[in-house]
Amino acid sequence: MIYLDSAIISDAKLAIQSGWVKGITTNPTLLAKSELSPEETLQQLAILSPGELYYQLTAKDAETMIAEGRKSYELIGEKTVLKIPATPVGFQVTATLSPEITCAVTAIYSSAQAAIAKEAGAKYAIAYVNRATRLLGDGLALVRNMAKLLEGSQTEILAASLKSPQEAAAALQAGADHLTIPLDILTAMTTHELSEKTVTEFNEKGKGISI
Repeated sequence: MIYLDSAIISDAKLAIQSGWVKGITTNPTLLAKSELSPEETLQQLAILSPGELYYQLTAKDAETMIAEGRKSYELIGEKTVLKIPATPVGFQVTATLSPEITCAVTAIYSSAQAAIAKEAGAKYAIAYVNRATRLLGDGLALVRNMAKLLEGSQTEILAASLKSPQEAAAALQAGADHLTIPLDILTAMTTHELSEKTVTEFNEKGKGISI
């Protein structure tokens, strides 16, 4: 599936109109860009989203993270996916909440962390592809290694931090199950100058039914 990576209501409206964007992912930085409060933003996005809506926990300790996760579920409802950081406390929280709320472990930078995410019951393991390339040297290799380790399990790979259509496609080829992409990259993925040229040639030389 392809998700919109944004907390801007206008972005969500445009993306959902496409008909092929299946849900929305947010994070604290994206929510800070919204003109509305995080609570109001999430409630509006939940109405707009045709599927899952991801919310990233910001609390530091396990008890508060668990409370935050349950509160976000009250705001969003059945569409909730909790993004929980790949930290020792985060894995503990994932194991606690995954039986009751869909969980995604985010900011994974090693296949070992993906293995723990699987054991903790996460539905999704999130890899920051472009950021991993900058920090580790090869974000696509990270996705490939995660895909091998998670093969046959119930945990799926969501590729994030994608900066071009080419990188998005490469993440899928590397084994990602899903992508989350900003609106500008989503739009860029639908276009190619040769496609436009070909359609123009067909229309200039051909005929269709009258409406």
